[in-house]
Amino acid sequence: MHQAKIITLPDGLRLPDGVCNPVRHPTFYCNLSLSSYSDGRYMNFDNTKSIPHFTGRKLKKNILELLSRKDFEKSLEAIRQLPSRQAVNPLFSFFCSTDEIVKWRAVTAMGAVVSDLAEHDMESARVIMRRLLWNLNDESGGIGWGSPEAMGEIMARSEKLAAEYHRILISYIREDGNFIEHKILQRGVLWGLGRLAHARPELVWDAAPFLCPYMTSEDVTIRGLAAWTASALDAEVTRPLLKQLANDNGKIMLFLEGRLAECFVSQLAGSVKEVV
Repeated sequence: MHQAKIITLPDGLRLPDGVCNPVRHPTFYCNLSLSSYSDGRYMNFDNTKSIPHFTGRKLKKNILELLSRKDFEKSLEAIRQLPSRQAVNPLFSFFCSTDEIVKWRAVTAMGAVVSDLAEHDMESARVIMRRLLWNLNDESGGIGWGSPEAMGEIMARSEKLAAEYHRILISYIREDGNFIEHKILQRGVLWGLGRLAHARPELVWDAAPFLCPYMTSEDVTIRGLAAWTASALDAEVTRPLLKQLANDNGKIMLFLEGRLAECFVSQLAGSVKEVV
């Protein structure tokens, strides 16, 4: 008799038949239809020989529903049960969502999925990181929406990937590096750096002097995100600017702790605890 692990999804939501994650649970594989479970559970059975592949359209629909649900913690866990390589493509597509919550949750989910993948298949995780980098390359023909944010989220969660890729993320704010001129993308880079800085400040320390021009930007969102990043570093070079920004009454929307919060630049220049 096979041993099974039962996972309950939020509010009876069903994932496509045969879903499990061989990366997070290498000894469990799924080989059972969900149709017999009215409560939305599915079972992972071991000793099967293959992981079924299901259509991208159906998977994308299911992931969108998960990203849209109120209880995102449960939804995130459900997404993490999906085969990582199948979950990645739909998550990439939601970086361009006009729904800000869906977009930011897709970034969060990408961070969780890729950091999980890195624990067992580092090369496959690197492939995804390189895809994010390519999206920010002029030769890609795209804009790269959500890519720097996803890089920051992934590295905040994965020490291994952070060690390899943090300098590249920093290079996007350096005029002598891979400087990104697009203002909206600059916001994404600064959010990614801030996310990484608050999780692993030692890796972002070298970015401190390059944050200064952004901390005096006329764009309040850029100014606020730069202040948020600098506040995690406490570097001597940014202290005078943080002191000035302590009186800045500009407001921005910041995705933090799983939610969008309106906050003053002065709060971000001080302590992030004031925001959450």
